[in-house]
Amino acid sequence: MNDTVSMVYDQLRRQILTGEFGEGDRLREGPLADLLGTSRTPVRDALRRLHGDGLVELTPNRGARVTGYAQSDLDDIFELRALLEGFAARRAAELGTADTAHLIALCDAMEAAAAGRIDASDEITQLNLQFHSAIHRASDNALLPSILDGVIAIALVRHTFHQYDEAETARSFAQHRELVRAISARDGVWAEAVMTAHLRGAHFAVDRETNETITEDTP
Repeated sequence: MNDTVSMVYDQLRRQILTGEFGEGDRLREGPLADLLGTSRTPVRDALRRLHGDGLVELTPNRGARVTGYAQSDLDDIFELRALLEGFAARRAAELGTADTAHLIALCDAMEAAAAGRIDASDEITQLNLQFHSAIHRASDNALLPSILDGVIAIALVRHTFHQYDEAETARSFAQHRELVRAISARDGVWAEAVMTAHLRGAHFAVDRETNETITEDTP
């Protein structure tokens, strides 16, 4: 993949994950090429890659749109995340390979972002991704980071941190700190339990927001 395609892919992926392009939004090659200052070919190639990630649907004669997921799909995604990320946390703790100083710095940065702005959800989302990715890499499983990157991206189409209330945000941050303590203690059972609870909390936040939106839209 050339540099231009990579640039377009990274930009469009970020805009999808932060909600600039929402579920069901059309992604038209011409306007996107104009916006990004490139030709249509890199946009087309980037959209194909995003389709492979599960973030974009490609329909013949209709083009591309941001994928929408049914509630049952999201339930399956969060179940898979809890299973795989719980395993990653346990392995990271047992192996003692995680950079705990880096994890603590990411915790500090997330909490500072939340305290510093009214809506820092996009920044927190990016820092949270770095936190989880560091744990995945520390599991010393070559396949796990790439598998989880795709699964987490699909879940983030619902922009989890946008949907947290104040108590849920505080709980998520506290669980990050507890994860670091469990990993530092090299207690795999503890780390797996905290990660599983952490992801079940995220699942609840998405479910709650979805149910509230359905209620508001019901005549």
